[in-house]
Amino acid sequence: MIPFVKGHGLGNDYIVLDESDLPRPLATEAIARICDRNWGVGSDGILLLVPSRRADFGLRIFNPDGSEAEKSGNGLRIFAKYLWDHGRAKKTTFTVDTKGGVVECQCRVEGGRMGFVTVEMGHATFRAPEIPMNGPDRDVVGVPLQLGDGTTLAVTAVSVGNPHCVTFVERLDDGECRRLGPLIERHPAFPNRT
Repeated sequence: MIPFVKGHGLGNDYIVLDESDLPRPLATEAIARICDRNWGVGSDGILLLVPSRRADFGLRIFNPDGSEAEKSGNGLRIFAKYLWDHGRAKKTTFTVDTKGGVVECQCRVEGGRMGFVTVEMGHATFRAPEIPMNGPDRDVVGVPLQLGDGTTLAVTAVSVGNPHCVTFVERLDDGECRRLGPLIERHPAFPNRT
């Protein structure tokens, strides 16, 4: 039996594992099975505690399809709480090494219990090469993006260590989000997805 914790933060839920508890490295297929909400534990991804030479702790973040993410603000806050609750973090401010860089976590602790966590995600960039986004070296703000179904959206792309793509709408429509989200996430303009 492999011990794990499931944490929730602002609408995201992650499974936290310690690499030292695993009998072998996590395979992409295993991650997808674990994260499956019908057949597995179900989550938005896996947070894997790993060693680090650059920070107090190392963290690998896996999406539910098994691909590796650079950073996740909610994931980092869940991870920080895990470290505190399991006695790994001995001080209220510590660093975590992610694929998207080293971040600082500041924990608000009262009476030995963690109240909340602040994560320094770094500076936001809109520059296409830094997101990364294929195309000209420019700020990606209100730029037209044609999707695979022929829809063209004005998008703003931003990275704080992981790529995001934003489109502003008059009203939020769940059906449109479900239809357009995957087309944006896997658009060829974003080599690391969004």
